[in-house]
Formats: sequence, C-alpha cells, structure tokens
Amino acid sequence: MLRPFLQTSRFKGCFLTGVCLFIVACALVKLPYTITKGAVTTAAYVVEGSYELTAGTTKVMYRIGKFTFRVVKAPLEWPLTHDIETIDGLPPKDAIRQGRVKAAPYTVKGKTYYPMSIEEARAYRATGTASWYGYETSGSKHGSMTANGEAFDPEGLTAAHRYLPLPTHVKVTNLENGRVIILRVNDRGPFPSDRNPSSGERILDVSARAERLLGFYDKGLANVQIEVIQLQQG
Repeated sequence: MLRPFLQTSRFKGCFLTGVCLFIVACALVKLPYTITKGAVTTAAYVVEGSYELTAGTTKVMYRIGKFTFRVVKAPLEWPLTHDIETIDGLPPKDAIRQGRVKAAPYTVKGKTYYPMSIEEARAYRATGTASWYGYETSGSKHGSMTANGEAFDPEGLTAAHRYLPLPTHVKVTNLENGRVIILRVNDRGPFPSDRNPSSGERILDVSARAERLLGFYDKGLANVQIEVIQLQQG
C-alpha cells in the first residue's frame, strides 16, 4: 500500500536538499528538491532509500510504498534508446557525462524540445494516451542507455516523457481499468516515427513491466492520467 502524506505543518521548513541518505554503494547523496511551505500541492510519498546516482556510484535501490526501484548507471559506450542528436547543445554522451541532462533542451530529428523546470513540473498533471516500449529498444549486445545515462530495463518501473525533468516520479492511473502505479521517468519520448507520425501525440511511454501492471500489454495503448508526485524521506 502506498503511504501518502498530505500537506501539513510538518512539511514547513522541510529541506530535502539537506537530507543525506545512504545508497547501496555506501556513498552519500542529497535529494535534489527543496520542499517549503506551500510547495507541496499533492500528496508526498515516502521514499525509503536514495534515488540519485552520484560520482563513483553505479547502483541505487529504493522503495516507494510497494514499488521497488533499481537504478543502474549504463556504460557510456552503450547506445541510447532513442536517436537524440544533442542535449544542451552537446553530443548526448558528453552532456550525460557532465550531468547536463535534467531539464536541458535536446534535439531529435532536427526538432528541439524544451523540458519543464523542476518548479514547473511539481504541479504537472495530464491526461492522454500512453504506449509502451521495451525489448525492441535493446538493440545493443549489452544493453541500451536512457537519456539520463541509466541502463534501460524493460522490467523496471520506468517511463519516458518528452518534457519532464529527469528523473521525475509520477503516479500513473489507467483510466480504463483504474490500475495505479508509480514510475520513474528517466528517458525521453515518445516521438513521432516515420511509420506512425501520430505516435508523437502520446504523452508517455512506459516499460514493458509497467504496461503489464497497468493492464494494457495486449492492447498496446491506454488512456491514462499522469501526475508528478513529491517524495519525502522515510
């Protein structure tokens, strides 16, 4: 069962950027968000563990309610899941290595996309069509890399979004059957394809596992609501 905490006075002055958590590799990491009075507009969910990779670390693991997330840093030689031409004006691998990805503009097939700031993303909620991507993106012998440098895992609880900062956590509700899960947005997409230009109108691509949990694996598409959630130290 998810454990949401509604906004109360105990959030006042709660600075997550100042909270250090231990990760699997026994290094320290600081959460990137600062929650102050008036900043939490929805429920805040307890996160047990740390969810950011830092210099010298390659793996982290954490839980949000019943959902377990495993984050693995991909080797730089792995190909990206999508053909991103530039990130923040740099070759994608250079931007990833320099940590210039989170809300940086990026270019795909000559079109530049401008992601939201962290502040803008906090209030984000949208309804639209979700699709899934999975094993077909694993074209490399060893694996593929997401747009923020993580190893792509079709069995992970992850998603791709064109405009949310990376990473961001979202609550996804399948409006056709009521199923709800929490996902880590760590990649870019969906984008228009040559065979199906309308695919660029979808608002979210989810992993194969997420799609099964949401109950639209056979159908391939679903009408969903996505909402950015806030995280609170557990």
